[in-house]
Amino acid sequence: MKLEQSKTGFQGLRVGALESRMAPKMERLITHHGGIPVVAPSMRELPLSEHPQALAFGETLLSGKVDLMVLLTGVGCRTLIDILETRFPLDAIKDALEKTVLVVRGPKPSGVVKSLGLHPQIQVPEPNTWRDILHALDESYPEGLTGKRMAVQEYGVSNPELLESLRQRGAHVTPVPVYRWTMPDDLHPLQQLLQQMLKGEIPVLLITNAVQVDHMIKVLRDGTAIKQLQNVLAHMMVASIGQVASERLRQYGFPVDLEPSHPKMGILVKEASQKAHTILATKKQSP
Repeated sequence: MKLEQSKTGFQGLRVGALESRMAPKMERLITHHGGIPVVAPSMRELPLSEHPQALAFGETLLSGKVDLMVLLTGVGCRTLIDILETRFPLDAIKDALEKTVLVVRGPKPSGVVKSLGLHPQIQVPEPNTWRDILHALDESYPEGLTGKRMAVQEYGVSNPELLESLRQRGAHVTPVPVYRWTMPDDLHPLQQLLQQMLKGEIPVLLITNAVQVDHMIKVLRDGTAIKQLQNVLAHMMVASIGQVASERLRQYGFPVDLEPSHPKMGILVKEASQKAHTILATKKQSP
């Protein structure tokens, strides 16, 4: 069903977004809420060409040498199962996972686990950040994780803070990468979007993934351009879908003017459209 354009909301503002796979949906949502979408893909999801670490993890898992398994994403969890099935019978994989404490971050990996007929022992609550994972583990293991053999299914990029924090709690940690994010094949749309932002032509930016921020930095390359972007974003409205993306924005000195009431793309666009003019007017009055 085609969405009708809202007569309120963005009211004709140009709205930048770095969406890739979900770009058509983002464009529809921005248009529906009265904005002019300027969407450029910033990332591409690639299966690893080979999976030696994942298959080595499978050997360890099936030999009963994994005490806890942290599952970070639904796509990554499903991909890991598919990789393991190239070498091991599914029933053997399920049997080994059933003997392992499964820690799931959010509903998507939980859904994959349940589709296998299994149940996660530790469900990490929203907003599902790596700190929430640690808090959930601390509640379940108040004595610490000393000697526990843990595997962490990674997504996109590794999270060294999470891995180090688990090691500090005494765990023996094995990261299990199953897919990664890379730059898009065609960088021109992203470069063009950044140039329009630097020229002050786009007043609103929507961020839905922390890796989008990393890839902006890679495209800008030098410190002068990054500093220029910091200055420009200080006068724009920057809306982040949630805490993980917000942390990455702040890491680079970028502002976070809005997080939605729920970390969903539709709610992000809607609430950004409702508050954009007020936030921009406030920023305009700031020195």
